[in-house]
Order: sequence, then structure tokens, then C-alpha cells
Amino acid sequence: MENVLAVSFAEDAQAYEAMTSLKELDTQQQIALQGAAVVVRDQDGHLEIKDQVGDTGLEGTATGGIVGLIIGILGGPLGVLIGGATGLLIGSLFDMDDADETESVLSDISRSVRVDHASLLAEVAEQSPEVVDAAMSRVGGTVLRRDLDDVRAEIAAAEDAQEAARKEARKALHEKRREQVKEKIHAKIEELKTKLHRHPVGAGSS
Repeated sequence: MENVLAVSFAEDAQAYEAMTSLKELDTQQQIALQGAAVVVRDQDGHLEIKDQVGDTGLEGTATGGIVGLIIGILGGPLGVLIGGATGLLIGSLFDMDDADETESVLSDISRSVRVDHASLLAEVAEQSPEVVDAAMSRVGGTVLRRDLDDVRAEIAAAEDAQEAARKEARKALHEKRREQVKEKIHAKIEELKTKLHRHPVGAGSS
């Protein structure tokens, strides 16, 4: 099974212990660790990478793979939209009829990364969840596990959603500018009317 893990902790130090545990399990070939990062969400919603393992070829991401993409999405503007109680924006892109099915895996992951707390995000291939769950439990971690294919699908949908959001923002900005221009034109016309009223065209001085 290929999964994405989001592990939350009561103490920040536990997140670093958990990262070490995952690396040890990988060395022991009990799991295949594709990439992992310890991250902290600040008050503004941005994710700061504190520690990482995996392909660091892409600057600014934890890994060149899924973990880096998740951090980029959850720490960006779209993270605000999918980090709430629902994941309806993402779910709606799949045209799901059942409202219960619109809950987003990215939304779940986002909620597990709490403000001012270290969390561990990882992409792993594992035979069964028991090995990782036991290791995380020993260091006080609470594991959220989501299927890698589901995460990939939502990342692709998130790109579409982000583009749609950008278009809506541009449209709203354009309309606002038009309204402001209209208001300025209206104000200018009224100003001219007032001037003309005070000084009628053709009126001579007495």
C-alpha cells in the first residue's frame, strides 16, 4: 500500500523522533520511505519545513514528490480554502452527488497540521499500517493515513481549483476597478455640472 501520512504530536520534539523512526524502518526495509518532512504551521497558515528527507531537487519543497506538493498547496492561498471544516471546493471538482463524499483528503491532512505545532508528513509504501502505527504511537504520534492515489487526484484537482480561484479573483478585481472608474467618472460629471451651473456657458461678466 502506498499512503500519505500526517502525524500530529503533543510535543514538537516527538515529531523529530518520529522522523528518525521512519528512517530506521526504511533502513530495516519494513517500509519504503519516499519522502518526509517535519513542518510547523504559523499563525498566517504558512508551513515552515523544519526537517526533511527524500529528493530535495526542487527548491523550496520538502521533496521532489508528493510531500513537497502537499506542503506547497497547504501552505499557499488554496490551503485557506481547503483547511476548513469541509473540503467542498475540492470535492465539487469530481462532481460527486453524495454530500458525504465531498470531504477532502487534503482537507483532512490540512486540519492535522495544527498552528504552532510540529507535524510529520510522509509518503510511504507499507505492507500493513501496524508497523508505522506502532512506531508513531511509541513517540506519542497520532497517525492520519490517506491513500496515495486519492491524494494525487486531489492535488491535480487543487491545481484546477487554484486556477479557477485566480480567474475569479481577477474577474472580481476587474469589476471592482470598473466600479471605481464609474464612480470617478460620475463624480467628475457632477463636479462639471456644478461648475457649469455656477458659470453658465455664454454668460458674460457684469
